[in-house]
Amino acid sequence: MPPAEGGAREYRVEELAAAAGITVRTLRFYRERGLIPPPRREGRIAWYDEQHLARLRTIAALLERGHTLTGIADLTTAFESGRNVREVLAIDVPSEEEPVRLTPGELADHFAGEVTPENLAAALDLGYLATDGEEIVHISRRLLDVSAALVREGVPLAEVLKAGSRVREHAEALAELFTGLLRAHAAEEDLWRLRPLAKSVVEAELSMALDRRLRDAP
Repeated sequence: MPPAEGGAREYRVEELAAAAGITVRTLRFYRERGLIPPPRREGRIAWYDEQHLARLRTIAALLERGHTLTGIADLTTAFESGRNVREVLAIDVPSEEEPVRLTPGELADHFAGEVTPENLAAALDLGYLATDGEEIVHISRRLLDVSAALVREGVPLAEVLKAGSRVREHAEALAELFTGLLRAHAAEEDLWRLRPLAKSVVEAELSMALDRRLRDAP
C-alpha cells in the first residue's frame, strides 16, 4: 500500500470497503452513483484515500438517520457547491461568534428530518455553513443552538432560514448606521472599543419592541 502524496494513507478497493464496513459491491455502487469522488489511478489499480473513507462513513451515518441515497446525492452536490470555510469566515477579523465543526451526521442530529438539500443550499447561501474537506463549519455556535431550539419547538427549518435572511438585511442596515455614526465622531482606533455600545442599543430596542408586540398580541 503506497502512501499518497504527502504521506497520507491510501487503500485498494477491498481495503477501503473493509475499513468502511461495507462490501466491495456496495462501494462500487456508491462510486457509480457519484456519491464518492473518483479514485486516483495507477495503471489498472484504483487508490482511495482518507477523504473517501470519511465520505463513506458520512453516507452510513446519513442512511442511519433515514436519508435516502438520492437525498444523500443531492446533499453531497450541495456540499460540494458550497463555499469553503476561508471564503465564509473572516479569519483575520475578531468576532464574538464561535464557529462549530460538524460532520454531516452531526448536523442531521441537530435538525432531525430537516436537513434537506433545499435547506442546506439556503444555509450555505446565507453563509451560516461552510465546507472544510469532509467537515461542515457553522459560523456561530449561538446561531446553531438557537436555530436547533426553534426547530425543536416546531418551527420548520426553512422558515428559520427565511427569518435569518430577513434579520441579516436589517442587521446589515443597523451595522451601516452605527459604523457611519462612530466613524463620524470617533477615531478609527476607537471603533472596536465602542462596538459594544452600538450592540447594546440594538439589543435594548429589540427587547422593548418584543415587549410591545407580545403585550399587544390578541
